[in-house]
This record gives sequence, structure tokens and C-alpha cells, in this order.
Amino acid sequence: MSDSDDWLAAREPRPRRGSTSSHQQGIIRPDAETAPLLAAVCTVDSGSETDAEDLLARVVWSRVTEPGDATAGALIAALGPLAALDLLTDRDPARACARMLRDARQSDMLGGGGAHWSDTDAVSSRRLRAGVKRWLPRLSRADSLRDLSTAVALHMKVVTPESRAWPSQLNDLGVHTPHALWVRGDPAVLAAPSLAVVGARASTTYGSQATVDLAGEACEAGYSIVSGAAYGIDAVAHRTALAAGTPTVAVLAGGADRPYPAAHDRLLSRIADNGAICAELPPGAAPTRWRFLQRNRIIAALSQGVLVTEAGVRSGTLNTAGHAAELGRALGAVPGPITSPASAGCHRLVREYGALLVTTRAEVRELLGTPEAAASADRDTASVSSLPAETVGDQADDDGPPSGAGGSWREPPLHRRILDALPLSGGRSAADAARAAGLSFEEARDALAELDLLGRVSTVPSPDGSQRLWRLVRSGRQATR
Repeated sequence: MSDSDDWLAAREPRPRRGSTSSHQQGIIRPDAETAPLLAAVCTVDSGSETDAEDLLARVVWSRVTEPGDATAGALIAALGPLAALDLLTDRDPARACARMLRDARQSDMLGGGGAHWSDTDAVSSRRLRAGVKRWLPRLSRADSLRDLSTAVALHMKVVTPESRAWPSQLNDLGVHTPHALWVRGDPAVLAAPSLAVVGARASTTYGSQATVDLAGEACEAGYSIVSGAAYGIDAVAHRTALAAGTPTVAVLAGGADRPYPAAHDRLLSRIADNGAICAELPPGAAPTRWRFLQRNRIIAALSQGVLVTEAGVRSGTLNTAGHAAELGRALGAVPGPITSPASAGCHRLVREYGALLVTTRAEVRELLGTPEAAASADRDTASVSSLPAETVGDQADDDGPPSGAGGSWREPPLHRRILDALPLSGGRSAADAARAAGLSFEEARDALAELDLLGRVSTVPSPDGSQRLWRLVRSGRQATR
């Protein structure tokens, strides 16, 4: 790896016309500074040079992509993390990616692995070009070095698909599988049999008591508890497991070193001591509404089943239920009083989408013993998997940070990501907003234009007057725009 702080600056000059290749390998590699850090966070047994290279590649990929990036996932599945990353240092990354993918298909480099090509649209030339525009602005040696240094200082581990500690159930996510998991605590807990218990942030006494009883039964049955460490039901589920002496896993939407909510710092420390905290984003990453929604797929995939103990009809918890159904995980819901809006989402899951009605401790065991129940094709009712997971309860009201710009239930994902990247005061340039949101400049520019027409964003001059900066419009001002 180059001693330069900028990997892209270490690229060779563009080859002359007629050259057969512009690809330069070996820029992003472990060196004297990063090698000991990689060894400290590594969970792969052999410790070979190849393992260290793959680990560094996945560390970098976890920073340059937003969670759930299908194009990056398909590229890595086809070529491997290191070869895919090498292509980003090419003078024409999109063309180099397309060329190597074509060569891999033709030469059957994957040993007959047709499954790697199951989502060919994800690695189309158009998507590759758009992906490169998203990834390159985030490719920074200094940032990745800081990620590793922070992880070592906090005694974190980085678990990758090459590691024995990798929870293989995450592979069910296909091209949306995380590149790596940054873990505080015991990585082995991630692969243990588990039940995800999720629900409303503003939980009632009834919902909390139901969570204690039913999560406690899962603990007695030998299952760990997975949740998101949010207020309300999530916190009750984690505390129930801790009280029972059962490991529990908190999946965070930001960095594993960044307690969210901040009031749960002590709870998260207990979880790290008695289980694991994991995140697919590197240390220091901020949680956003988009990242909360993507985080939910990991909660669903880690678990044998998902139990929703209390949720409103538009709760973000339903997003987790949607992922569970798409993955074929068991899905259960606890009924509540018909007069309680806090249980309306649970009733919807049972009535419309075939979730198993869970009212007793015995039914928790039934849920865990029938992992195919949520995806059964014999049900007369509809399946949650008939709805895209990203549109089921996609407000994330129950565990996401509040947004100063308001929101709509079916808000376009690009709009949501740009809104997450903008401040209420001050401002950000379109280029900076694109980098923060993990979008290409063109995607950010178009989304900002649409949001401007909707009255959701506005521009202000920069302090030196050289450019226009974008910021959120406070919700109270939208009607008068």
C-alpha cells in the first residue's frame, strides 16, 4: 500500500492510447502501519497475508458503501472483496469492473458458481457507473486507518464472512449481506440460536410486561435475544435477557462505539459485557433514518424468528417484520387491547399478513419450533413478503432519530437519505451532502431539486459567498413557502 494518505493519488498515470489495461493492483494493501491493527481486530484463525488483505478490503468497503448496497454486494460476491476493491483504484473503475466481470463469466473463474450471477442487474454497466460515483468520494486511507485505530482502542473485533465467527444466517441476505460486522463483546454470540424481540419505542405497561414474559421464555428455552437497543420494547427485551443471564445482541444503526440513544450507554456496556454489540458501519458512523431501516434486515437475518410484542400501525417495527417474512423467518405478534393504537400494528400482522398469534409462553416455543411458519404458502391470508421490506412501516418512528423536516410513510429512499444528510442550521454543499448520504453527485443534485420543489429544503449562501449551501426547512415553514 502506498504511504500516501490518499490511495487514489497513488494511482499510476493514465496509460497511453492502445494500452491493453489501465488496472493497477496492490495499492490498497496492509502495510507496517495497518498490519498490526488488522491483526488486533481479526477473527480469522490462519492470520495469513491473504486473510489480512481480505480483512482490510472489507474494512474499506464498510466505509465507502451505505448499508444494503446491492451493486457492491454483487461485485464482491462475484470477484471477492480485494479484487473488487482493486478496481476502484483503476483510472476508469466502472469500465474495469465491467471488463473483469465479463472475463470472470467467460473463463468460469467462479468454478461454476452460477449463484454469484443471480442478480445480474445489480452489476449492470449503468449500476456500476453509478456505484463508482458513490464510492470513490469516501475512499480514504486516513479514514480507514482511523476506523481500525478506534476499533483497537475499544477492543472491538471485525467479523467477516471469511471468519469462523461469521453468523452464516446473514448470508440469506444475498447481495445485501453486510461486508463485515464491527463487534464489541463476544463475536461467537452472533451465531447462537436467537429470537429477535422488537416493538414500539413508546411502549405501554402491558407491552413491557408481555415482553418480559415472552422473551424470558425464549431465554429459558436456550435462545439469546436480538434487538436494536432502542427505548421501549427493545430495552425491555435486552434487560430481560441480562436478568436471566442469557446473552443478548444489540444491532446498531450507527457505529458500534456510538451509543444510541445516548441514555442507553450503560445498558449497551452491559450488553457488550454479556453478549455483543454489532454494526455494519465503522466506528463513529452516525445513525440515520435510512440506516435504521437497513439495520432491521440484520436483526431479522440473525434470528430464527421475530416476535413483535407491541407496535403501532405505522411503526418502523413492521419493517423488521417485512424482512423476516422475506427471509423465511418465523414471525409472531402479540395481540393487545382493541382500543390501544400501540397494538394496531401487531393486529395488522396477524390479520393481514399471517403472523403467528403469540399469547402464552408455550406459543413462544411454538414460534421458535416452526421457522417456516411466516412464509407458508398454504395460508389463506397474504404474506408480508408480498410487500417490499423497505416500504413496510418505513417511517422507523419507533427507533429512529427525530427528523426536523417531517416525513411521509412512503418517502422515496433518495429523498430520505438526502434529508438525513442536511442540517437545520448552517448548510452543506450538494457535493458534501452526496458524500454524507452515500449517493452520486447527480443523484443528490436531482433529489435536492425535487425536495426544493416540495418545500423540504432551501439554499443559503456560503460564508464567503462562493456557493449555495443546502439545508432543511423547518416543518412549520413548509406551508408558507
